[in-house]
Amino acid sequence: MAVIIPIRGLRYNPLIVEDMADVVTPPYDVIDSVDQERYYRRNPFNIIRLEYGKILGADNEKNNRYTRAAADYKNWLGQKVLIQEQKPAIYLYEQEFTAAGKKKIRSGITCGFKLETYKKGKILPHEETIPKHKADRLQLMRACQANFSPVFSLYTDRENRVITTLKNTVKETPPDINFTDDYGEIHRMWVITDPDAITEVQRVMLDKRIFIADGHHRYETALNYKKERETNDTKPQMQATGSATTTQKTMGSEPAYNYVMMTLVNIYDPGLIVFPTHRLIRNIGSLDVGLLVEQIKENFIVDEYDLDKNNFRQLLDMQEKRGLGAQSGQKTQNEGEHHHVFGLYAGNNRFYQLTLKEDLDLAQMMPAGKSTAWQKLDVSVLHTLIIEKHLGICGELRAKADHITYTRGEESAIDAVDRGDYQLAFFLNPTLVDEVTAIAGQGEKMPQKSTFFYPKLITGLVINQL
Repeated sequence: MAVIIPIRGLRYNPLIVEDMADVVTPPYDVIDSVDQERYYRRNPFNIIRLEYGKILGADNEKNNRYTRAAADYKNWLGQKVLIQEQKPAIYLYEQEFTAAGKKKIRSGITCGFKLETYKKGKILPHEETIPKHKADRLQLMRACQANFSPVFSLYTDRENRVITTLKNTVKETPPDINFTDDYGEIHRMWVITDPDAITEVQRVMLDKRIFIADGHHRYETALNYKKERETNDTKPQMQATGSATTTQKTMGSEPAYNYVMMTLVNIYDPGLIVFPTHRLIRNIGSLDVGLLVEQIKENFIVDEYDLDKNNFRQLLDMQEKRGLGAQSGQKTQNEGEHHHVFGLYAGNNRFYQLTLKEDLDLAQMMPAGKSTAWQKLDVSVLHTLIIEKHLGICGELRAKADHITYTRGEESAIDAVDRGDYQLAFFLNPTLVDEVTAIAGQGEKMPQKSTFFYPKLITGLVINQL
């Protein structure tokens, strides 16, 4: 089902860029304005200028973040800051990091993935998307005709044949890219051009269903871009360079925009970690926190705590254990009975723990037409029974993204409420990988930002020309 191809990616020229840590960034959607400015100042060739350029006050139709990205991209190609792979390649990518005090290594492959609509069932989403974010990515893709960052997806390979094949190919060869980022995470990448290894990986992947983990907006944007190009190009013309050349050699006469750059990780990879994505709420007129808490008590048991820096982590740990039905930490995530437990912070150093009452008929309270698996998701319960019911953020309001911001940061969420930037912070427990694949496998989608796969893929290792 999954058609993947090697690509002649663009990479930073090591003769010009000596330290890759100077030019890479996290994905654009986790970068705030402070970090954006920091990456701008770090290096004139930082990928931020292409992937997530600044918006300036004098921007107009002819001079804006997208036209500036296209100009920089063209200049970097001309100056050979970015150079193209001599042969089509699949990239073996390792990330070494620490989670819960333990060292982890997550392995994946970066390649070209043949675009398919969701209805064909070959690639499956698990989250809703936000229209204005897709519009932003489409304008960038139109201007630059490139993928600057990959879609992050999952596949099932119990025997780990894909990664084993590639590791046996590179053996003791040093990685082509090797650096440590700002967060102490180590990134290693090998460029694999061996035809036999590539053919074997393609063969193994052919019967796989793909689950999008991160990058739903990028994938759907690539589909929209493909439709535009098909409409505009009555006789598609191949580009002179980039992955179009690769596609022509590998897939006959297909144009490069039929593919999107993707990094694929095995669901059974021991380094696959999922953290929660929390909700920050703003722009709720005449919000009465006391009244909101009383309304929540209709369906939830509410425990109230004094909050300080010393006990916040303990409260979140307690929340997660309660959600898993754990007693004194004895039950594991898979063994424990699932309960719906959330944290709420509304300022004044008061933290509320919200536990859904067990005697409720959840199926009668959740949206009709949704599966039992969807109804039992923490994010579904939070959005339906609190955010929509009591705060009125649903439908078009949610899609506009004027009221909800999504964050991985926990202490920073507390600070944002204390500063008055936001009115409320809701804290969730992690979504399980099995829940993600179960929802996607039956054609449903979770609410936006239901998961946070950690660590994020770094942006700037490889660029895919269209």
